[in-house]
Amino acid sequence: MLKGLRVIEFEGLGPGPFAAMLLADLGAEVITIHRPGPAAPGLLDRGKRSITLDLKACDDLATARALIASAEALIEGLRPGVMERLGLGPRDCRALNPGLVYGRMTGWGQAGPLAPVAGHDLNYLARSGALWFAGAPGDAPVTPPTLVGDIGGGAMYLAVGLLAGVMRARRTGQGTVVDAAIVDGSAHMLALLLSLRPPGAQGFARGASLLDGPHWSRSYRTADGGHVAVQALEPKFYALLLEGLGLAGDPAMAAQHDPAQWPAQTARLAAIFAAHPRAHWDALFGASDACVAPVLSPDEAAADPHMAARGSWQHRDGQSEPAPAPRFDGQRADLSPLPTRDQHRAEILTDLRQRGLLP
Repeated sequence: MLKGLRVIEFEGLGPGPFAAMLLADLGAEVITIHRPGPAAPGLLDRGKRSITLDLKACDDLATARALIASAEALIEGLRPGVMERLGLGPRDCRALNPGLVYGRMTGWGQAGPLAPVAGHDLNYLARSGALWFAGAPGDAPVTPPTLVGDIGGGAMYLAVGLLAGVMRARRTGQGTVVDAAIVDGSAHMLALLLSLRPPGAQGFARGASLLDGPHWSRSYRTADGGHVAVQALEPKFYALLLEGLGLAGDPAMAAQHDPAQWPAQTARLAAIFAAHPRAHWDALFGASDACVAPVLSPDEAAADPHMAARGSWQHRDGQSEPAPAPRFDGQRADLSPLPTRDQHRAEILTDLRQRGLLP
């Protein structure tokens, strides 16, 4: 889908490389500028081409500039000011390539009091407001998977921003700088949760929204130590849940949306789910509209009949690996090769010379 799009990625950690992998999975040509030094290829390098450059060496810096001149988009995830000190900031690159879409991936963003300060995923979620909802009332917020901040609030917004910038650049010839900050993206993602507060609710009390408070929207422990996830939001699905649990017509369970009754209703469901193993509940609810699913490990998910039928997990060198997503026309994309560092140096330099960008 993205064939013909060249993206230059400066080696980084977490969301930047993930966004670049996503674009490579979708067919973009992603050239990663790796730092000198030995390192094994990582999962996030799949589908990319690699060249190792020492950006403090004049010849290698010239090669980096030539690569930037040849591309439509760039990804970097260094602290604000680092690329400028290398002579590769947005202003420098605009002189090389006016149509370049310059993607900057950070936690705090390019501006603001905390822009130069260190941080990690959990810190960004905490300050953005997103971590507030990660836990039951009275409990300390739990550390959510990095999917929420690094990937959801960071990489996905960077990828969308880059593609939006490329669309405009192809139309106008004008590049742009994409300031993708995890604090911005994770705050933006709260819009869905906040839209699901019960009617008349005031403020942002934890455990009071339609997704983080009710007995029908949480996980329950099963008899074998496993868990099932329940989210029967709509009344017709809630009715199926009650029917499957033998609670249809029970007046104590009838008020689905009364927060005052949620604690007692939660305790009731917890006792019922704890009476049987996870497989029992999967067999009972797995093919129904009651919106109950087993909580699977990644290895279990790879073997799950539905996930296996879709090929959502694939295998490489004995390890499970998530398949590219999304799909187009129902076709599943296969895993792209993992490059070794500097594997594509010769062909990249040859290409730049053919373009007249290197002597």
